[in-house]
Amino acid sequence: MKDRLGFRFVLCSAVFMILTQYRVLADFDSESHGVNLESVEEEEWEMVQRKGMQFTLNGQPFYVNGFNTYWMMTLAADNSTRGKVTDVFQQASAVGLTVGRTWAFNDGQWRALQKSPSVYDEDVFKALDFVVSEARKYKIRLILSLVNNWNDYGGKAQYVKWGNASGLNLTSDDDFFTNPTLRDFYRSHVRTVLNRVNTFTNITYKNDPTIFAWELMNEPRCPSDPSGDKLQSWIQEMAVFVKSIDAKHLVEIGLEGFYGPSAPARTRFNPNPYAAQVGTDFIRNNQALGVDFASVHVYPDSWISPTVSDTFLEFTNSWMQAHVEDAEMYLGMPVLFTEFGVSAHDPGFNTSYRDMMLNTVYKMTLNSTRKGGAGAGSLVWQVSSQGAEFMDDGYAVYLTRAHTASKIISLQSKRLSIFNSLCGWRCKWGCKKKNHTALDALFSHDEL
Repeated sequence: MKDRLGFRFVLCSAVFMILTQYRVLADFDSESHGVNLESVEEEEWEMVQRKGMQFTLNGQPFYVNGFNTYWMMTLAADNSTRGKVTDVFQQASAVGLTVGRTWAFNDGQWRALQKSPSVYDEDVFKALDFVVSEARKYKIRLILSLVNNWNDYGGKAQYVKWGNASGLNLTSDDDFFTNPTLRDFYRSHVRTVLNRVNTFTNITYKNDPTIFAWELMNEPRCPSDPSGDKLQSWIQEMAVFVKSIDAKHLVEIGLEGFYGPSAPARTRFNPNPYAAQVGTDFIRNNQALGVDFASVHVYPDSWISPTVSDTFLEFTNSWMQAHVEDAEMYLGMPVLFTEFGVSAHDPGFNTSYRDMMLNTVYKMTLNSTRKGGAGAGSLVWQVSSQGAEFMDDGYAVYLTRAHTASKIISLQSKRLSIFNSLCGWRCKWGCKKKNHTALDALFSHDEL
């Protein structure tokens, strides 16, 4: 007990010295004894950029602790549930989350944004405007995904239905990737969203720093072509198309991270043999012109076994490490773990195991952060608010009642905030030597 208390005293003294030296205010909260970080001057709301393997903001690194809440536009479309969106941003901001990911699509479904090709519901579009404006209010940036691979919220299957309704004879949902008419439908949607003028802020989406990045598709797969050529062609075309409209924002594909034919030696890291047959190819796909960073998802309960076990954590470690290595060795770009979680519906689930999953992902991220590596951060799936349980897919984290998870998330945010504030591009992403000891202690200990 004595050694532990002594370590806390030395660590806190060192952190205080660093924060004072770099003009960062730190005050200890009387209840949690956590460090609350606040800039002396409010930073300008600028675009996040990429330099090599890191994201940057105002010349400083921008390592990400983030979250997913897919349903925000849908609930914002109804005044009776719009407050749930504000609740999510409030709670996310309170634990230091800086990037959220959500849908900028709902094709032909309940409360559809796009009712038919190029025909939009203005009220739902105003709901998306609200989401973006509310994110800005809470200093949270957004990754906006532009279409779904899955049938939820329409997805590529809805585009195929629209194609057949217009006289085409399409037989596979994967025709989404190859049919010229469906490609036109998608490009039209991209053009409409990127050129949208927000009715709350009067800022065009393509000029708004609130948007962190555009995501081409949520979890694209093309199992009808295991070679990956069809999906690769689509990625190459659409990444360049997005950049032709908006050269300012970052672009990512939305991949789960499965290895394919271009890297047969890496397929051993896939969660199962089928993963190499779904038409995706992590390294090859991310080498397409116009792609700024890689995305990876982490779902051992969906990919390996629904029953919770220690195998999940072992897989998570090797899966994340493999993708950080590839981002550094082959891609030369950041990699974001844009979805990870464990479902309360899994046999054997308990909140302690979810906390272990959070700690595992966060420690893997920090291992890269501390050396300025390509592991640029992670986004938990998903943060929800009380009263929105009907949108819970089993993975929801309710920050106001998941107290241990909230503390783990908050600690990760504080660590990344300290690192972002102390390190810069000029020092090649390493802090001054006299700060190394304190930072190493900060990153390796479980409490501040």
